[in-house]
Amino acid sequence: MLRVLLSAQASSARLSGLLLLPPVQPCCLGPSKWGDRPPGGGPHAGPVQGLQRLLEQARSPGELLRWLGQNPTKVRAHHYPVALRRLGQLLGSQPRPPPVEQATLQDLSQLIIRNCPSFDIHTIHVCLHLAVLLGFPSDGALVCALEQERRFRLPPKPPPPLQPVLRGGQTLEAALSCPHFLRHPQQHLIRSLAEARPEELTPHVMVLLAQHLARHRLREPHLLEAIAHFLVVQEAQLNSKVVQKLVLPFGRLNYLPLEQQFMPCLERILAREAGVAPLATVNILMSLCQLRCLPFRALHFVFSPGFISHVSGTPHALIVRRYLSLLDTAVELELPGYRGPRLPRRQQVPIFPQPLITDRARCKYSHKDIVAEGLRQLLGEEKYRQDLTVPPGYCTDFLLCVSSSGAVLPVRTQDPFLPYPPRSCPHTTRDPAQRVVLMLRERWHYCRDGRVLLGSRALRERHLGLMGYQLLPLPFEELESQRGLPQLKSYLRQKLQALGLRWGPEGG
Repeated sequence: MLRVLLSAQASSARLSGLLLLPPVQPCCLGPSKWGDRPPGGGPHAGPVQGLQRLLEQARSPGELLRWLGQNPTKVRAHHYPVALRRLGQLLGSQPRPPPVEQATLQDLSQLIIRNCPSFDIHTIHVCLHLAVLLGFPSDGALVCALEQERRFRLPPKPPPPLQPVLRGGQTLEAALSCPHFLRHPQQHLIRSLAEARPEELTPHVMVLLAQHLARHRLREPHLLEAIAHFLVVQEAQLNSKVVQKLVLPFGRLNYLPLEQQFMPCLERILAREAGVAPLATVNILMSLCQLRCLPFRALHFVFSPGFISHVSGTPHALIVRRYLSLLDTAVELELPGYRGPRLPRRQQVPIFPQPLITDRARCKYSHKDIVAEGLRQLLGEEKYRQDLTVPPGYCTDFLLCVSSSGAVLPVRTQDPFLPYPPRSCPHTTRDPAQRVVLMLRERWHYCRDGRVLLGSRALRERHLGLMGYQLLPLPFEELESQRGLPQLKSYLRQKLQALGLRWGPEGG
């Protein structure tokens, strides 16, 4: 605060602002040599009020300061705001105010220094203002004395809590909870992990690390490899409920570790724990599904009638059935050699019947609305569908029906869905119309600081492509570079024409 005050210049224009100060209410000082009686009564009430009138009627800065310096027993705390206000009026009303005698300033300075220990905080602030206006140096005796008294009035800071000496694992846990983590997470974690010995890395610490990586989309190979190594080393001590949290970032960040024993270790854990925690078992398989590493033995177990019957009576039956439906889709599309049990048709539910939670939460940052408007003006409303869920339950951003010659067809005249499961039939009997899916790739669809799609996004695009849909990605960098709707329409036109699509003049 003092630096701000001392930066002010005692110019006429700046000082004229003091004319707008409201009338100052009297305030009392503590006991001092100036007198202990309140300003509003007692034998000295008259002289005190008389001094205030003299200050208000002073005709020059020198006269004002003399009244203060020559009447020390009559000065009260409220006289300083009065003097400050009058000084501003005097200096602001004269283009070139007369100089103030140095002896007068020195007397005032000594008066304030001698009595400032008994000032209240308000009087101290007023005196600091007065010192600035009169040009006292910031390193002079007056300003230093007032600043010291001001600091004495501040409430004492509580002593910092004693920090215990942290071991490696505790340091990592503290780093994971540090507010600085959001800005420089990798540096904190890598440093703490490097300082920790293997025996100090507890499951709780590694789960914290895995959750942070998954939550913040941090595809950091060193940390992910550390989690994979910990999983292999501590296999015998880990249950499936802990393992599901440790493998979560691998699937979400679309990262298959280099640790050679990673998959054999997970297969052994699944074989040992599959019947103990059904939801944890399915969660582990979901992460492996995103990595395209589904173990056949575990699939045999989760698709068995006994397992399905068991989970149907649990509180999380719906979410397990949704995950099993996705696993069944992965088996259908990606594992042609699988010959084990499958999820019965009556048990299947739509996988992702609506846009994902992250897309709904960030809809105001999405490019979907402006892309929809660009397609409407370019093609017409009848030639695309938005947010259409296609079997077995994948939500598409925009879907077009295209003839064999490349003409964009009205969606209402065509079945927008391709058959699922894909039919193994001769090319001549297949539906000649193609389905083109425009996929928005927003910034949050990628791992942070990288060009790798998140596991769930990569899985959706992979499955739509295997089902026969032609994908047209729209990366966020390209969408963000378009300035306005005309540029976006030109961008979409180039993208569609690059696929060989054409449309009539009524579409723009």
